Amino acid sequence: MKRVHPRQISLAYKKPATAMFIMVALGIFMSGCAMVGPDYVQPTVKVADQWLLTDKDKKGVVSEDVDLSIWWTVFNDSVLNTLIDSAYQQNLNLQIAGLRILEARAQLGIAVGSQYPQNQQAFGSATVNQLSKNGPNLAKADPYYGAYDVGFDAAWELDVWGKFRRGVQAGVANLDATIAQYDDILVSLTAEVARTYLILRTTQERLAVAKENAILQKRSFDIAQVRYKGGAVSELDAVQAKALFRSTEASIPLFEAGIRQANNSLAILLGKMPGEIDSLLNGEQVIPAVPPEVAVGIPAELMRRRPDIRLAERRLAAQSAQIGFAKADLYPHFSLFGTIGWGTSSGVDSRSNNAQFGDLLSAKSLFFTAGPSLSWNILNYGRITNKVRVEDARFQQLAVNYENTVIRAAREVEDAIAGFLNLQLSVASLTDAVNASKRSAAISLIQYQEGIVDYQRVIDSQRFLSQQQDTLVSASGDVDLNLVAMYKALGGGWQIRNGKPVVSENNRTEMMKRTNWGDLISKDQPSYTPSKGMNNGLNKPDW
Repeated sequence: MKRVHPRQISLAYKKPATAMFIMVALGIFMSGCAMVGPDYVQPTVKVADQWLLTDKDKKGVVSEDVDLSIWWTVFNDSVLNTLIDSAYQQNLNLQIAGLRILEARAQLGIAVGSQYPQNQQAFGSATVNQLSKNGPNLAKADPYYGAYDVGFDAAWELDVWGKFRRGVQAGVANLDATIAQYDDILVSLTAEVARTYLILRTTQERLAVAKENAILQKRSFDIAQVRYKGGAVSELDAVQAKALFRSTEASIPLFEAGIRQANNSLAILLGKMPGEIDSLLNGEQVIPAVPPEVAVGIPAELMRRRPDIRLAERRLAAQSAQIGFAKADLYPHFSLFGTIGWGTSSGVDSRSNNAQFGDLLSAKSLFFTAGPSLSWNILNYGRITNKVRVEDARFQQLAVNYENTVIRAAREVEDAIAGFLNLQLSVASLTDAVNASKRSAAISLIQYQEGIVDYQRVIDSQRFLSQQQDTLVSASGDVDLNLVAMYKALGGGWQIRNGKPVVSENNRTEMMKRTNWGDLISKDQPSYTPSKGMNNGLNKPDW
């Protein structure tokens, strides 16, 4: 960078510090001007006043306030409670989401810092120079001299049109979005742990039913074998009995494989290797009972509770700020620049080659330059205008996505409520059917032994019993799964992170060993910071 000798500076400004102060004050004043681009207003999306519940439905679901922070406790299953707590502490995808919050906080710090002088550098140099003896030296100056300077450069693009303030707004909204994304992952995590655990218990019950039916069918096969060897019946009875027994027996390894796979899935959700949590799953291997009645609140509560709705809305807010950020480039850019420092030069003793500093820091060595500048991208050939259009189109896409997210959320709750209520009715009917099938199978076997009916009646009754029992167990598990889906759709579960850090102690320790994170890594809970609180003025940077 070219340094200006103090004698080249106009002496119109006798007090450079005063001039610099006036220019900085002017910059701050101009940075408080109105911002271009739209001011964000959260869209209004119509939601229903009540769920679509019939009088019959209201016996199992009530529309009243409910605390969904630990909804899984309605199953009254200590193993499930332990699994979800462990998953919250150890799930790796959730830890990544927590680290994204730190990243967004740092990105916000960059946006805040952009409001201050953007280009700053301290400089200093000490050089030894020799002029060419064959070159021009009209002043007959000493061809040997040293040059020294030290000082500070700064350039500040004034935020006249609110470009950098829009950037801060986008950063705040993006931080909010990463917090909402963390909560959304937490909602999905708790629901997935519960869902996988219920699939495990359902598969274990189906395995128990298959083993029970295999024992019953083996007994029938033994009876058919005895009667065949005694000449009372043909070989057909024995062969049919064996086919039914072996078919049921073949389903047992499939259920055992499903149990192993569910165990492995739970281990991954808990951030563990397969097999490491098998001891946690010891317990009563039955499907947890559901409460006779559950509270679901009202549809309007989805807007504040569901993290994915907050995520869609915060992304919309961030994109709104991007429109103003892009639009500011249509207008002139005003900047302040300045250099202040000390510079001097002195002769050099050619024999010792040791330069003398002379009066480097004396008042006479002071030099400075300061002033405003203007730049305007006039010949941009429509690029800036089309950039604004791009950002506006993206905003409208996100606005439609926000509305779609709200509608989809309501549909998910309605679907889960319908499944939960109607499957309970189905389970009641299937329970009666299973009891009747057990009686039918017992009677047919007795009558077969007495020679009253042929073996086909036994085959039919036992096959039907096996199918009905398996269907009943599957339907019972589906009731629980629909209840989990309902709680997930209602947006429950993320509240357990309130008052807790989003970054684990191990990750925090490793990161602080590598980098100075200042106050960004905190044990405090993440909080939402509305963009409207950072619309005006300069925000304090994270020095």
